[in-house]
Amino acid sequence: QVQLVESGGGSVQAGGSLRLTCVASGYTYSSSCMGWFRQAPGKEREGVAAISTGADTTYYSDSVEGRFTISQDDDKNELYLQMDSLKPEDTAMYYCAASSRPTGLTLSVSTYNYWGQGTQVTVS
Repeated sequence: QVQLVESGGGSVQAGGSLRLTCVASGYTYSSSCMGWFRQAPGKEREGVAAISTGADTTYYSDSVEGRFTISQDDDKNELYLQMDSLKPEDTAMYYCAASSRPTGLTLSVSTYNYWGQGTQVTVS
């Protein structure tokens, strides 16, 4: 059974940085993708960054391109999101997600079938 557990959220001032970590267990799909998503109160969940599991190809939403960096450590089964130059509009619950489908790199919520419980990021 696939389990995803996020950590690293917190409160930070605008311009600051945070690093999110997702520990994955039971996930062995090498031809798919993992990603980070976020959801602010009253808004739909949106994709932030994705990375292919068989390579290091990455994809970012326009709103975070150049500020956030997604990476993975296959040996540790961990996924990371380095968030720099944070803005108040980045405030949201952040979720780690993984897909078991042989899909191309995507930020489509419907593609991902495994989700973590989320970690809160607040930027003031």
